[in-house]
Amino acid sequence: MNDASVVTTTVDSAGAAEALARGIVEARLGACVQIVPIRSVYRWDGEVRVDDEWQCVVKTSAIRVDELVAHIKANHNYEVPEVVVTPVVGGNDDYLTWVSEETS
Repeated sequence: MNDASVVTTTVDSAGAAEALARGIVEARLGACVQIVPIRSVYRWDGEVRVDDEWQCVVKTSAIRVDELVAHIKANHNYEVPEVVVTPVVGGNDDYLTWVSEETS
């Protein structure tokens, strides 16, 4: 049975991304976190900003999502961190089983 989810967040530095990712994996809240450098364009406090960020893409099981979201919010330095949850609707069954095992 597939109960996987992907949770995405962004942080302001490579070091912050690695620290957040390591904490997530060590706590078994995510099986894997991919860190990708990105550039974001957004409006904040009435002005358009452009910033380099690091996107953290976490593979987890649906039963760990609430705890993972709480962990991200507690360990994030943004006032309003991006946290987006996407259910996984299919994929490599062997990989999805591994994600489930690593987060249980």
